[in-house]
This record gives sequence, C-alpha cells and structure tokens, in this order.
Amino acid sequence: MGRILTMRDVEAALRGGAVFAAGGGGWSAHGRMLGTAAVSAGAPELVSIDEVPDDAWVATAAAIGAPGDSTAWQMLGVDYVKSVQLLQRELGEPIHALMIGQNGKSSTMNGWLPAAVLGLKVLDAVGDIRAHPTGDMGSIGLANSPAPTIQTAVGGNRAHNAYIELCVRGPTAKVSPVLRTAADMAGGFIASCRNPVRAAYVRTHAALGGISMALALGEAIVQAEPRGARAVIDAICEATGGAIIASGAVSAKSVAYTREAFDVGTISVGRGAQGCVLHLMNEYMAVQAPDGTRMATYPDVIATLDEAGVPVSAGHVREGQMLHVLRVAKERLPLSASVTDPSVYPVVEKALGIAIADYALGVAAP
Repeated sequence: MGRILTMRDVEAALRGGAVFAAGGGGWSAHGRMLGTAAVSAGAPELVSIDEVPDDAWVATAAAIGAPGDSTAWQMLGVDYVKSVQLLQRELGEPIHALMIGQNGKSSTMNGWLPAAVLGLKVLDAVGDIRAHPTGDMGSIGLANSPAPTIQTAVGGNRAHNAYIELCVRGPTAKVSPVLRTAADMAGGFIASCRNPVRAAYVRTHAALGGISMALALGEAIVQAEPRGARAVIDAICEATGGAIIASGAVSAKSVAYTREAFDVGTISVGRGAQGCVLHLMNEYMAVQAPDGTRMATYPDVIATLDEAGVPVSAGHVREGQMLHVLRVAKERLPLSASVTDPSVYPVVEKALGIAIADYALGVAAP
C-alpha cells in the first residue's frame, strides 16, 4: 500500500536528500517550503512501481540550475505545479504519477507539491539516486534516444522580469540544453516536468526505491542527532554502507558559474599526502588523491560533511572549513539506465577536464 507523506517525512527527506545531494541538489529552505506546502495542500502519497499500471503515464518532476547562491533566482511552489500542468496539456493524456530526476536537499520533494495539488501519485523511483549536473544523467536511458519527448520549464525572478514558461518537443539531447539556457535566463534555477513515459519503462530503467532510500537515511540521521556529531556521521555511514575517505580543512576553492548554469571547479581538502581534490560540476563528480589516484567517481555518492555531520553544499564551502569527505560506492546503490549510457558523459568530461565514463562504466576503478 502507498504511504501518505507527512511533516516527519519532510524532515527526513531534507536530511537524507542532503547527503545524496552530493554537494548540490538544491536548498534546504526551498525543500522545506516545498514539503510543507505539499503536506498542507493535500495528502501526497508515495507508491511503489508495483502499485502503478504498466500503461500509466509517469513524468519526471525536476529543478534545473546551479546549486550556489551567486544568482538572483526565484522559484515558487506554483511553478512546479504549472510545469506539470503544461506537460499534461501538451501530452493530451493524464499523468498518473511523478518521479524525480535525483535526490537532493530540495529535489527529493520536487514531485510532492504538484502531486498533492493535482491528485497524482509520487512514484518511489529516481532517475539517479544522487544529484548530478545534467538532465540527461537522470533521463533513465533516454539521453541518446531519437524519439521526441516533451519537456517544460516554469519560473524566474519576477522582480527582474525574468519569469519564463516554456514547453519544448524533441529528442531529449536536443531539448535539455534549451531548458538549461532557460534556467540561466530565469536567474539560475527553474522548475521542470519532462520525459513522460509509460510505467513499464520506468520499471526497467529507473533506480527504484530511491525516495524511500533517502527517507530511511534521513530518519537514521534524525534519530542520531541527539547523540551528537560522531553518532550522526556513523549513522550516515551505516545507513548507506559508505565511508569517510578524507578529512581536513579546506585549503583551496576555485569554482566559477558558467552561462550554461553550471558551477564548475575544484575544492581541495587537507594538505600533503592526506589531502584530496574534489572535482565539481554543480555536484561532486570525482575525488583525487595528491598523486592523482582516483578515490571516488560518479556515480559514487560523494558528499562533504562538516564537524557536526551536516552535509555542506559546494556553494557554501569556505576555505579553512573542516570537512569530512564521504564516499558511497556505486555497488551499494540502485542505479538507473542513464549510468550505463556512454552518451551522458562527454559534456561532463569536457567541463571538468578529467575522465568520468571509464570509471562510471567499470573500465577503471574506483
């Protein structure tokens, strides 16, 4: 049976989603706004794929943009609702359920409010268990498909006359960059609903149970918080099967916002042989040791935790700050079809200047 999502689930989603945000994945305040609005507006119901008819339409509720605080973005709850309405109107058939493209501080809850308002289900499936920089990486294997799809975007800074509504048809590889450009024009962050597919396709291509996994992690963190920072870090490692691979003060940060609505750069933690460099494209995509050895690579979950065990977004990392670097190996995660799609990696590798695909596809380790 489905599970009615409550305010306790909102708090769990914020904490668990923050770890899976991998340094990006939105803002806690934005996530709390979405979650609170959802459970206040209706009774959002989380359902498994087995509770959805195979021929039912499922669409992905998402947010597009960079995770930092360097842009004048504005996104309201109504923007998420409107993006679903636009897609449903263009599709000409009702959407049964909404899944999400990724977990994150706010993105775990991207589908909750439109589902509550429009009477849809929240499907316990994700395009990627962790946050990632491009829409194609959460497109459940559609990135290289020649078949046209529908993508919508809604939002923007009203005071700057940057509010945009957009509905685009075409192969996802062609239309996804259009939405990212719209995000930049809107102020850096925009709501989206995209890639409607039948539930049967989701069953075989998505990372099933991804929202429940974030909620379970968040609940473990909530229960550990009264026992202090060490208990929280231990709870995160135990719940995810992850480990702290480096700890130290931030010795350098070099991150720039691009016109494609990406934050790209590096963050160095620690010094000398015990240090490491995190490569960032909105989210942490790789960790390298000083000798160049790869310590972690997407789709591993890579997160930075402060001394209290609280995940720190890349945009909030400051030089001198003490951080722990968490790695959850991909073997411990449910993975979607997008992870094994070589076409999603070139744009990331070009931006970062390092190899990702070889590691993600199992050609190199880790």
